[in-house]
Amino acid sequence: MKILVVEDEKRIADFLNRGLESAGYVVDLAGDGKTALDKLHTTDYDLVILDLMLPDLDGLAVLEKARNRKVSPPVLILSARGGVDDRVKGLELGADDYLVKPFAFVELLARIRALLRRGQPTPERLVVSDLTLDCIRRKVTRAGEHIELAPKEFSILEYMMRNRGRPLSRTMIVEHVWDMEYDGLTNIVDVYIRHLRSKIDDRFPLKLIQTVRGIGYMLEAPDRAETDGSVV
Repeated sequence: MKILVVEDEKRIADFLNRGLESAGYVVDLAGDGKTALDKLHTTDYDLVILDLMLPDLDGLAVLEKARNRKVSPPVLILSARGGVDDRVKGLELGADDYLVKPFAFVELLARIRALLRRGQPTPERLVVSDLTLDCIRRKVTRAGEHIELAPKEFSILEYMMRNRGRPLSRTMIVEHVWDMEYDGLTNIVDVYIRHLRSKIDDRFPLKLIQTVRGIGYMLEAPDRAETDGSVV
């Protein structure tokens, strides 16, 4: 899940960035309205967290322009402007939720999950064989047994399950989960895949994470995996 945080105060932006990444989200930051609109034109986001008091465009102007696009992600306004008129205007202009600063981070996370659940066109639960991933509650089970995953492990597994049967290159995994370019040298993907295999495959007879030679990895039940020798 990819979130755009539009916040000009660096301290708050850094706090949101750290907290959301720890919760398993991929985060982009924009410090002004123009940058936010540029990012919205070039990137598909699952959610936007929008401050109203920006150094160039007012946040409400950003909201209006964002809502003029054919496809627009849910918008959660996060602002110190907590008056009734401000909240009503923001919601009337198309915001999906409004949270006043200062705020409790656990409440922000709960509202984010509610918005993603409301607007998510894909299933809330992903199932491959006896492996189940609850996208909203962020829980994973295999054969009814709860499996504890770190945030990045969860994000990789969710990405692979959403692309069941599709070979994913290391570049694709890095760019989706870490939101950075793959330099071709790091073995970070292989390390995390080993971690995932130790948790969801090693103790079970059916191995779901397949290595696709020359490409990367794929998640698929063995009886449906390719059998031409290119997948192991």
